[in-house]
Amino acid sequence: MINQKVKSAESNYTIPLITITLLFFMWGFITCMNDILIPYLKQLFSLTFFESMLVQFCFFGAYFIGSLIYFLISTSSGDPIDKAGYKKGIIFGIFLAAFGCVLFYPAASLSSYPLFLGALFILGLGFTVLQITANAYVSLLGPEDSASSRLNMTQAFNAFGTTIAPVLGGHLIFELFSAPDGTFSAAATKIPYLIFAGILLLVALLISRVKLPDFQVKGGEIVKGFGALQHNHLIFGVIAMFCYVGGEVAVGSFIISFLEQPQVMNLTEAVSKNYLSLYWGGAMIGRFLGAISLNHSISQTKKALYMLGAAAAVFLVIFSIVDLSLSQISFFLVFIALNFVAFFIGKSAPARTLSIFAGINVLLLISAMLNQGELAMYSILGIGIFNSIMFSNIYTLAISGLGKYTSQGSSLVVMAILGGAIVPIFQGYLADIFGVQHSFIIPVFCYVLILIFGAYCTKYLSHVKQDADAKSGH
Repeated sequence: MINQKVKSAESNYTIPLITITLLFFMWGFITCMNDILIPYLKQLFSLTFFESMLVQFCFFGAYFIGSLIYFLISTSSGDPIDKAGYKKGIIFGIFLAAFGCVLFYPAASLSSYPLFLGALFILGLGFTVLQITANAYVSLLGPEDSASSRLNMTQAFNAFGTTIAPVLGGHLIFELFSAPDGTFSAAATKIPYLIFAGILLLVALLISRVKLPDFQVKGGEIVKGFGALQHNHLIFGVIAMFCYVGGEVAVGSFIISFLEQPQVMNLTEAVSKNYLSLYWGGAMIGRFLGAISLNHSISQTKKALYMLGAAAAVFLVIFSIVDLSLSQISFFLVFIALNFVAFFIGKSAPARTLSIFAGINVLLLISAMLNQGELAMYSILGIGIFNSIMFSNIYTLAISGLGKYTSQGSSLVVMAILGGAIVPIFQGYLADIFGVQHSFIIPVFCYVLILIFGAYCTKYLSHVKQDADAKSGH
């Protein structure tokens, strides 16, 4: 049972929700900066693709380490956030992330790649704490029946941060703070990451001053051991989440290098970063469309109208952000239309929709591997819009029906974010041997496994429903 302590007579969650949404935006922005850092550090330190992917290995590896520590503490001593409070947990996560940003200054001053990796690890630990606290807190800021709506809204702003990061962050590092002669210098990261640290600290200060409701769980059962692993769909879900985060991060990490290839587009980093924004912008469009399509309370006609309006509005926002002409991004309209069709074929069923989206991404990746020029580029950029609903769908399907093991299962699913650390490393290794274009065979396997998981859950949930109906006499 949730026991809410409210200091004021009337609960008003608007200001707290706006404050936390600002945090989600910065969180997404800084996370996506890794895709800018990879080609930058690769040239700066003359790294192989495998070595440059250590950026993602350290950052997303921190998610696994942090989640594992949290999981072990919670199963033996109780939920740490319940003891400290969500507000303190969020502020601690922000301070840890800001400290990671500050560490970029000595790393750049000493021009040390290991120090850059250490800074990214600390930054990742900070975001791990936020992953555990902020998502749960948003779901508590209001009625339970609208929790999904609030989470979708904050995640959309997280995606907005990932969309503008390649443009603004790329301008800061590749242009504004680069060396006068145009060569790469470690110093180019000093000011940008100090700015990011300053903004995070300002958000922490704002959160500390805002009266946030205090939520605590009373009488909760401490479930020891690994009983959650008796559920096969959870184990499969952990694997699927590993593959999803790994595939999404790997593709995003290689887009700039992919577009630099002579047989693809032969673009520079300064131009490629704008197309990288389209990849992440697609995820933002898809999340808005998914929030509407997977809502069972509105008719199909209203869904279609709302989705058209949302797609048009977000497309205009993306167009205003990226430094590309309308003709250069008009191809994106084709993927938006395909996204519409895929949603309606999925018939608002999370498992079926997940399989359809994963199947489309498999085809797009194969196209990117086999084709050249604009067709190869469009294929790789279109993957973003079909990644959109995967995190939420995999997460909810994996923890479905776990009962008292729900919290334990949730921790295991969060640990699977480790895929963002492992998969890019393997793709980097293949890229060094066979080239960037052929290395995308790694995320192909990831999306095939996600497709199979969606199909498995479609069958599994059908049996669960039949059993429930049989017990109830229907």
